[in-house]
Amino acid sequence: MRRLARALVVVTTLIPVAGRGQDVAERLNDYPTEARADYVFGCMAANGQDRLTLQKCACSIDMIASILPYDAYVEAETVLSLQLGTGEQLSMFKTMHDATEAVATLRRAQAEAEMICF
Repeated sequence: MRRLARALVVVTTLIPVAGRGQDVAERLNDYPTEARADYVFGCMAANGQDRLTLQKCACSIDMIASILPYDAYVEAETVLSLQLGTGEQLSMFKTMHDATEAVATLRRAQAEAEMICF
């Protein structure tokens, strides 16, 4: 009877861990292949067109994906593209707190990825 009780305790404590593992795996894999490939192509264009650079750039987007959910990545990339524009209507994206915070979060993730992968 004690063995059964111990086994139940072990099983019930492992179930939440397994559930969290799925959430992490889903989060790490929420970037579509197209977005990952686009990042790698851009990274390779900036850093070199060889096999080592391909590995480093792939590592970089994987690290960013582990830090930043895809929705936040898309938001930051959108803000960055809008910040490149000119005019009164687009100037708010250069000063709006939420916009600048989204970009800052992406920049921190990119910096961490660069430190680890390059």
